[in-house]
Amino acid sequence: MENFDLIVIGSGPGGYAAAMRALDFNRHVCLIEANEIGGTGVMNGALSSKTMWELSQDYAVAASIDRGFRALALKVDYQEVRKSVIKAAKTKQLQMLSQIESFSKVKSTNGSVTLKFGMASFIDKNTILIEKDGQKEFIKGLSFVIATGSRPKEYPGIEVDQERIINSDGILNLKEFPERMIIIGSGIIGTEYATIFSSFKQTEVHLLDRDHRVIPFEDEDVSNFVSKNLEKNGVIIHYTASLRTIKKHADYLEVILDYEDGHSKVLEVDVALISIGRVPNTDNLGLDNIGIKPDLRGNIQIESDCLIKGSPEDVKVYAAGDITGYGQLYNIAEMQGRYSVKKLYAEPSFPLEYSNMSTLMFFRPEVAAVGMNEKQAQAKKIPYRAAYYSNELVSRALAMRNSSGFIKIIISNDGSEKILGMRAAGPQASALIVSVAHLINQGNSLVEVMRVVHPHPSITEGIQECMRVFKNKSIYKPSAFPDYIKVWDWNP
Repeated sequence: MENFDLIVIGSGPGGYAAAMRALDFNRHVCLIEANEIGGTGVMNGALSSKTMWELSQDYAVAASIDRGFRALALKVDYQEVRKSVIKAAKTKQLQMLSQIESFSKVKSTNGSVTLKFGMASFIDKNTILIEKDGQKEFIKGLSFVIATGSRPKEYPGIEVDQERIINSDGILNLKEFPERMIIIGSGIIGTEYATIFSSFKQTEVHLLDRDHRVIPFEDEDVSNFVSKNLEKNGVIIHYTASLRTIKKHADYLEVILDYEDGHSKVLEVDVALISIGRVPNTDNLGLDNIGIKPDLRGNIQIESDCLIKGSPEDVKVYAAGDITGYGQLYNIAEMQGRYSVKKLYAEPSFPLEYSNMSTLMFFRPEVAAVGMNEKQAQAKKIPYRAAYYSNELVSRALAMRNSSGFIKIIISNDGSEKILGMRAAGPQASALIVSVAHLINQGNSLVEVMRVVHPHPSITEGIQECMRVFKNKSIYKPSAFPDYIKVWDWNP
């Protein structure tokens, strides 16, 4: 029976990061994966969906007719798109495997990583059973990190066949672009796929929104902006609708929707994508054998250092990623995986901080978020000021012929003028958000940040001008452009 310093269950962003961080401490690690190396973060999640998004945006630009050029006989083939997506995912998987082989036991004497495929479960506090194709293997470890991720949530009464009724795991099963598609769920994943398929202009896309607006966890101005651009892109949004049932016919799916006001609607589509959230993969892990019990949602409760609450006192068992309930984000999983190992073999120099995690939403245009939004500040009764600056006034956005978007910054209104959060939409939003995340983490005030001079022409000039708005120092004035520049405050 093989023995390891650390056993990591799950090779997604949290598990892989944990295993590689353990190499820095010269530990011998066993990394166990039930399916694809990289987990959902590579093949059926972040990387694959974002590759498809990038391709869809390239196609949308090529198909545009408002930039002085027109592409003739433009065609798109779903199978070719699929091949490109799979190639991107396989490239990342091969990189991951190459590193594992570089640090395999046969090559590395200090620390090593051994990859094993199969379903892992605890037999006792030191023993893991790995089952694959009827074969069983037992291994022992001194410490553990559980990073098994999540899977698409099932819709009661609707059977997913991954052919006509699919979830995000079945996107790459499609043979061609569906002529008509309905997406059940208007959260980030559902809305991203609505953006992707509508941008390719091959599919009539319906989006079911149980609320009055998409991504309802964001402020109303952000949600409205996303909704407006989805509809501009051709998406048909069914507000305040709920799915009653999906009936299968030989050549189509019959979808029955019930609306808040009492009326119903019947649609015919070719594909239905179920996207109503994700559930943690914490079942069948043998957690009862080591005294760990997930909560009602299936999440594993952790301490501030990612140590699992109720785990054996003489064995360190940590958790990272979606199973912890701290948000289903790649960067959170990676951060927790690395932090777990640092806590295990050394002493972290700073505590984990979740409040300022950056989030990217791949719509058209893309939306990025960091820190608090207005809803969160109001819930905490924090007085604030907010400023809005449209990309219509940003020279670089005009030059890119892509001026749909804005910068929205929230600062405290208690005299300190600390930056609380930002929302950005438009080109390079993902880059904009990182700079502000750094400012929030550093606790910088508005006065300190305004000393930075941004290059011209750059998208970041929108940040510069938005901050100047707070001090009535912006080059373009709110009174001259009331639709493009706004500032307001809120007090409890």
